[in-house]
Amino acid sequence: MSEQTEEPGPLSYEEARDQLVEVVRTLEGGGTSLAESLALWERGEELARVCQEALEGARERLDAALED
Repeated sequence: MSEQTEEPGPLSYEEARDQLVEVVRTLEGGGTSLAESLALWERGEELARVCQEALEGARERLDAALED
């Protein structure tokens, strides 16, 4: 996996999800150093946060649409 230093905030849900899947795949595959594993874990946590916020935003939009 190439090292990425940019914040994932501007990513779409789909982009963040795809990157998160790759992070998990890399971690599960093993073969990374402790430092690399920690960096991947932190990246995964941030990507998961982006996904969660996108899903919460979608839920709010659906709830608002159903109230109308």
